[in-house]
Amino acid sequence: MDISCIEHIGIAVNSISESLPYYEKILGLKCYNIEEVADQKVKTAFFQIGQTKIELLEPTSEDSTIAKFIEKRGEGVHHIAFAVADVAGALAEAESKGVRLIDKAPRKGAEGLNIAFLHPKSTGSVLTELCCK
Repeated sequence: MDISCIEHIGIAVNSISESLPYYEKILGLKCYNIEEVADQKVKTAFFQIGQTKIELLEPTSEDSTIAKFIEKRGEGVHHIAFAVADVAGALAEAESKGVRLIDKAPRKGAEGLNIAFLHPKSTGSVLTELCCK
């Protein structure tokens, strides 16, 4: 799998507006983008730190995967995303090596990225996202 870098770390939060002061005032980071991804029932906020980003994920519906995650585990690290040259190719390679897929094909995510997730039952309990522009 051709991984070039950690693209971002996703953090589930109840409220982006309540979480922003920690990242901006305490850590000194600047939020450069807030957007809603309607089909995923999530609102996102991004911070750039070197080559890597932090993505805050706020549920916009009680039945979103982020809402379910927070209900089960509380706020915190949700996933790690790796940048790959070709998401479809990376999915095929992962599946050929016995990794269980959440997404069988890439889909659009925040910031216009093509994304797909690998199931944590196959990745040492770490929800893994593959993404590319």
